[in-house]
Amino acid sequence: MRRLPEPPLSLVVFVVGVSILGAEIAAARLLAPYFGASTIVWANTIGIVLVALSAGYWYGGRLADRNPTRDGLYRIVLLSGLLLAAVPFVADPFLGAAVDALDAISAGAFVGSLLGVTVLVATPVLVSGAVAPYALRLAVSDVAQAGTVSGRLYAISTVGSLLGTFSSALLLIPLIGTRRTFVVFGLALVLIAVWGLARRRLLLAPAALALALVLPAGTVKGETDAGARVIHEADTEYQYARVVQDANGTRTLELNEGQAVHSLKAPHSYLTDNYWDEALVLPLAALERPPRRLAILGNAAGTTARAYGHFFPRTAIDAVEIDGELTAIGRRYFDLRGPRLRTITADARPFLRRTKARYDAILVDAYRQPYIPFYLATREFFALARDRLRPGGVVLVNVGHPEGSRRLERVLGATMGSVFATVVRDPSEDVNTQMLATAGAASGARLLARTAALPRELRPVARATAARLAPRIPGGRVYTDDVAPVEWLIDSSIVQFAARGE
Repeated sequence: MRRLPEPPLSLVVFVVGVSILGAEIAAARLLAPYFGASTIVWANTIGIVLVALSAGYWYGGRLADRNPTRDGLYRIVLLSGLLLAAVPFVADPFLGAAVDALDAISAGAFVGSLLGVTVLVATPVLVSGAVAPYALRLAVSDVAQAGTVSGRLYAISTVGSLLGTFSSALLLIPLIGTRRTFVVFGLALVLIAVWGLARRRLLLAPAALALALVLPAGTVKGETDAGARVIHEADTEYQYARVVQDANGTRTLELNEGQAVHSLKAPHSYLTDNYWDEALVLPLAALERPPRRLAILGNAAGTTARAYGHFFPRTAIDAVEIDGELTAIGRRYFDLRGPRLRTITADARPFLRRTKARYDAILVDAYRQPYIPFYLATREFFALARDRLRPGGVVLVNVGHPEGSRRLERVLGATMGSVFATVVRDPSEDVNTQMLATAGAASGARLLARTAALPRELRPVARATAARLAPRIPGGRVYTDDVAPVEWLIDSSIVQFAARGE
């Protein structure tokens, strides 16, 4: 292999800078389907990357003093690229263990799996961190110019990191997915290392990574129930989504870790035998008639919107979903349609702030399992929702929680109660409670009195819901935009649940 002019050190440092921050963004995305995208996960990811970089800087400086050669630098870059490209493939066993741990709500295994995956990410970052001090050692030939040279190299590295951040978040992950993003950054490092080393046999490394780019990505969580199959999957701008169809033809939308179903469509039915059904009747615990205008914040693929369009065709529905691709999935796989349905791609709270519409009911179901966005659980949010209601209108919130835990429900009840005169609860599932708030009166008796006027299919749902309806659980802290530790509350609830051995 004829040796080309060696790559400039500034180019090497730039490409490594691109890969480090690009890998950090991709790492958070890799973890999100299994652990969520909370501030806790982000803090963990950023912390691991910073620790790895610090160790890499220290070790890279020592290596540079021992063997200050270009070939030594290129070998580090080559190793870093190979390790980075391997992350999404080597991580699979750890991610599988993480899913199993979350299934069993085993805190120890959950934390262990999380640490295992972050260590996998930290390893190539540590090796990449060794490049900057190594390149600096090679670039400085005159001590009098050390400051100028080091400043230039670190500025170039930082510009590369900026490019890596934006290219990963805005271009690569949306277009080719998280796993291929790792491979792209690994391939960039391997190419520049092979260029520098100029050895023909090393061409196999970039060839292998290029092949990995064209291989099918596969599913994030391959297992399904017996007889079920994945009929669609996508890595959207916000999350991993897949549609699973079982042997009976029932379709479910799973997001990220797959532990929670976010939409469901049973064949030949608009009912689900799940918490979505309660949303069809609960507003009548306060309203005299079905809502004339309804907002659904967190529409996903449209289970509730579809049912409202069928049972209450006169209801005007604003179905708000931050991830527009889920709306497209809803239309294609979940029969998302209705005579007065309007789908809106927007974040829930900014939409509510901007809209001039007034609603009889606002339904909030915007979970990213297992968390509810903190800004949809505060006094300021519920005050905004109250201002968007017609007189006597209701706000209905689906509260997901660990089985047997009422801590989040208690906090939300207190927060809603700081804004609304009446808050009632419907413990419809072991892991879901529906909470309804209104400025007027609401009760199971009022719902029961209006049952006869409902479509026949909804009457059993209304009677069962009316029998469960009760005042909110007393106590709880009122959350505000300034202090709303929702993620901490959920995480501690999971740990307490696991500690009880249930």
